[in-house]
Amino acid sequence: MVRSLWTGASGMIGQQANIDTISNNLSNVNTHGYKKQRAGFEDLLYQTIRTAGTPATEDTVVPVGIQMGHGVRLADTQRVFSQGALQQTDVPTDLAITGEGFFRIQMYDGSMAYTRNGNFKVDSDGRLVTSNGYWVIPDIVMPELFLPESINITQDGRVSVKVPRDGEEVEIDVGRLELYRFPNPVGLTAIGENLFKTNQASGDAIPGIPGYEGMGTLRHRFLEMSNVAVVQEMVNLIIAQRAYEFNSRSIQTSDNMLGTATTLKR
Repeated sequence: MVRSLWTGASGMIGQQANIDTISNNLSNVNTHGYKKQRAGFEDLLYQTIRTAGTPATEDTVVPVGIQMGHGVRLADTQRVFSQGALQQTDVPTDLAITGEGFFRIQMYDGSMAYTRNGNFKVDSDGRLVTSNGYWVIPDIVMPELFLPESINITQDGRVSVKVPRDGEEVEIDVGRLELYRFPNPVGLTAIGENLFKTNQASGDAIPGIPGYEGMGTLRHRFLEMSNVAVVQEMVNLIIAQRAYEFNSRSIQTSDNMLGTATTLKR
């Protein structure tokens, strides 16, 4: 069987995975804190027909060998953690990170997850939570009768609110937010809902105060948008589509060659 049939098929499978990755990026173009993915590829094993350096004569060697490739495969889908644009929302519980860092989130099962999405809310108990009700860690709890519009969060994570007392509004500190970074953030495992979990590849979370020791700063009443560049993704989509067509054409050509071979004897 012609080797190019399988080689072209591997190319079509690889480009399909590339298009799937680009499609996911485009579908999340308006997802707060989303970080785009990039598909990486590597070539498959080679069949060595003649090894370079083997003796050709008594005094000479073969300068160049003969190796036939067997196609391509998907190697990784790397997350690109570049900064997304900031959108001003004027919502008192919205936060954006400028620079490095993640918010820590406690899941329902007690495990920890991490996110760049600062679209937070205040639940019925006064806790700062995500849109899905997960607690923001360190735990931030608002006092009773606090004024929601008075929430203030500084660039270094200090959270304060105002409460009415004796006919006046008194400002109260309610806690301080932390950020977390990783030795290898691209190794984090995405679990959906804008959340990531650690693993051996990412390394353990390193806590820090916003604005200190390499951590990013917080922007209150802002949200970080997706870092997906629509024009770039559309160009990548066109390239992937053409590559898919080229590989399908190589399969068609190989099929035509086999058809010609079968008609040699009549």
